[in-house]
Amino acid sequence: MNQVHWQKSSFSGGGDGDTCIELASADAHIRLRESDCPAVELVTDPAALVRLLRVIKEGEG
Repeated sequence: MNQVHWQKSSFSGGGDGDTCIELASADAHIRLRESDCPAVELVTDPAALVRLLRVIKEGEG
């Protein structure tokens, strides 16, 4: 299995770094996890993540 490189979301802000959303791209999938619970991962494909982010942004208004 390839090593996964996690990246902290730029929207997570500062602080002690234990309440962040982290993303990783691996095997044509996008993985998401919370830094305070790294053993639990959500796995999706890029198109589904784009759709989710669009729906979230549309609800911000």
